[in-house]
Amino acid sequence: MDALTVRARELAAAGRLPAYVYDLAALDAHAAAVRAALPGVELYYAAKANPDPELLRVLARHVDGVEVASGGELEHVRGVLPSARIAFGGPGKTDDELRLALDHGVERLHVESPNELRRLIATGREADVLLRANLALSLGDVALAMGGGATPFGMDPAGVEECLALLERQDAVRLRGVHAHLASGLDAPRMLEVADGVLGYARGLGLTEINLGGGMAVDYADPGAVFDWETYGKGLAGLRRPGETLRVEPGRSVSVYCGRYVTRVLDVKRVHGELFAIVAGGTHHIRTPATKGHDQPMVIAEEGDPVTIVGQLCTPKDTLARRVPAALATGDLVQFLMAGAYAWNISHHDFLMHPHPEFSYVRGVPSRRRESPRLFLEPRASTISR
Repeated sequence: MDALTVRARELAAAGRLPAYVYDLAALDAHAAAVRAALPGVELYYAAKANPDPELLRVLARHVDGVEVASGGELEHVRGVLPSARIAFGGPGKTDDELRLALDHGVERLHVESPNELRRLIATGREADVLLRANLALSLGDVALAMGGGATPFGMDPAGVEECLALLERQDAVRLRGVHAHLASGLDAPRMLEVADGVLGYARGLGLTEINLGGGMAVDYADPGAVFDWETYGKGLAGLRRPGETLRVEPGRSVSVYCGRYVTRVLDVKRVHGELFAIVAGGTHHIRTPATKGHDQPMVIAEEGDPVTIVGQLCTPKDTLARRVPAALATGDLVQFLMAGAYAWNISHHDFLMHPHPEFSYVRGVPSRRRESPRLFLEPRASTISR
């Protein structure tokens, strides 16, 4: 039995479910492997994926900095990691947030528009900036398009040129390079194709600092299909020219595997022939399956009739997994995998005013066994009641 299941059963026996359980040792090992695969490339963690303080402290051992996208994230990360290098992004920065970034000495500000740059220049203060470029590159079939066409993120080349003209007329705000996060859900070869296009654009402007963003593919249908960091790192090494600084800022692909959302079955019933299991909590705790329209992968103790697992909310959208081949009974423990990113922190916590989940951390030695696609089997535990 793995350490997370042991902790989940302890929490269940103590009546402390639902809960998030994070494997800090596994996170540490995964982040170390990502770092090792990217020699010569700066690695920033996108805090929006999961800003949990314990996770941030583990990741600080391996990353060069942290990317934030709001004043709240900035203050949170600075409070947890006072000496961290910070990059500040986000498409809708307020004047207060710009001043806050300057007060906190952020390493880089990612400028999203000519108007944002004008407001930054108007502060009269020094800053180092990257211009976020929204380039019309072919992205193919992606999980989420952040650029490559008409999206509200960053600037097209005309907007970048307008910013270049503004920068030439002053000397407080210093241009350092280009930022381009164009899509999410790309595999390593496709990421390298996009990187090549971004690098060509930056070189055309005579810029040598390029932030390639994140977007590394994560497959919730196949938890074992981890992004190929080795191929990506070797490819970036081949693309980088002497004197260039390349930076990436992944989030989900770094932290998603370290967390589980653990709950218990409240009721099992058939409705018009369909079997449903209602669990404590739901998408107000882990919004990921509703947001992405997928079935959250889970631990299955024993196979059984297909069952749809739903939460406690008064909406049919509160569905965590559909027609899962699992034998579930009232009181059983349920563990959802890949809950270490875009889960609790993007959820509508107070809808129906249910209690918030607990947070628990396992610091043991990580298992060498990788979770198999969609589910893995373990001996069925006896029914656990809260």
